[in-house]
Amino acid sequence: MSNTENIFNREEQLENLNQIRSLMERSTRFISLSGLSGVAAGIIALIGAFAMSQYLGMSLDSLNEKRAYLQLPKDKWGMDPLTFVLLDAGLVMFFALLAGLFFTYRKAKKQGRSIWTKASRRLALHSAVPMLVGGIFCLIMLKHGHFGVVAPGMLIFYGMALYTGGMYTLNEIRWLGVCEMILGLIAAVYYGYGLLCWALGFGVLHIVYGLYMYFKYER
Repeated sequence: MSNTENIFNREEQLENLNQIRSLMERSTRFISLSGLSGVAAGIIALIGAFAMSQYLGMSLDSLNEKRAYLQLPKDKWGMDPLTFVLLDAGLVMFFALLAGLFFTYRKAKKQGRSIWTKASRRLALHSAVPMLVGGIFCLIMLKHGHFGVVAPGMLIFYGMALYTGGMYTLNEIRWLGVCEMILGLIAAVYYGYGLLCWALGFGVLHIVYGLYMYFKYER
């Protein structure tokens, strides 16, 4: 057998191995997550953070004021603080999920894949547990009036959800989870910077991550 035939055989073997690897990855990992969903979620989170800063009466140069967490306004805009926090967070989560489903479904459709696979079910399950526990924890903190603990708690539990769920999707999402947890710990140490860290974590980090994923995998 000539050297040329050996080269062609090796290339064919490598191509076959890559195809097998791709098939295995598709069966065990959900790889249809769209970077644009991260960008949309980040923009929505920044809008929610801005609304919260206005409710708390915090300007851009005083986002670290502890006063805003210790002396909350009473019934501003016709809503008590607990109602506004729940409404603001709920709307951010709803529209972020809606945008995520839209862009991910669109990407999966272009790839000829289903959005609801064994891998995506595993991703949803392993992400849901930390998020559910974190949501209950934050509600308990709100009930007791510990508003300053909510932002760090949301970041930490959300980061845990991304890290555990990242086993069933692209590896980059685990690094996003690590960054979210670090920001949550920073917000817990520096009590007055909760809203700023929340905006950086759910807003800026999502936008940066989304753009990175879009240009790496979708362009």
